Amino acid sequence: MKNIELLVLDMAGTTIDEDNVVYKTLTNAVNDYGYVVSLEKVLSSCAGMEKQEAITSLLKEINGNEEDAPAIFENFSDQLKESYKNLEVKPIIGTEDFLLSMKSQNKKIVLNTGYTSEIAHQLLNKLNWKENIHFDALITADDVSESRPSPEMIHLAMKKFNITEANKVLKAGDSVIDIEEGKNAGCGLTVAVLSGAQTQSELEKASPDYILNTISEAEGIL
Repeated sequence: MKNIELLVLDMAGTTIDEDNVVYKTLTNAVNDYGYVVSLEKVLSSCAGMEKQEAITSLLKEINGNEEDAPAIFENFSDQLKESYKNLEVKPIIGTEDFLLSMKSQNKKIVLNTGYTSEIAHQLLNKLNWKENIHFDALITADDVSESRPSPEMIHLAMKKFNITEANKVLKAGDSVIDIEEGKNAGCGLTVAVLSGAQTQSELEKASPDYILNTISEAEGIL
């Protein structure tokens, strides 16, 4: 099997169960501006994207006014902070053991996300996941100039740990855009999981190497 040295794992829906609160909040934030979009539409259109970009492209799709995007994004960010205060966040089943097991085999784990750094840290604090115990680094949309499906976050992760060959990297996520990010980086393995935003038939469009129920099942392929 491929000698995987680095795992780049998406957060919400892949390693962390936050009950789709981000996409529920995004749906509300858009609809507050007089639009009518469903959660299903938001999940299929926006999953995995940096959130202001997601709002802009959603408005384009529904023939809305793209100039509303910055205000909607601000509304979304405020609502999300509130939602997160009271939200119960838990690891997706089996994830903690999987992370510790990978770390014990000296593989590097980078959590990556289309969220802001602030939101990502909020999630990690709620889970009590610690750098160097559960993961080695966090890379968010704030750390790069181009968000997914650009491979920039993965390239940054490789650079941090001096990994020069992309075929030693596994990228996992719950959205098509995660898989595209992995393929654009030339990752040795791309793994889609069914624990988050998108369905098997949506994920199949990106042709991942594997589609698993949860990320902990990747232990079997590693």
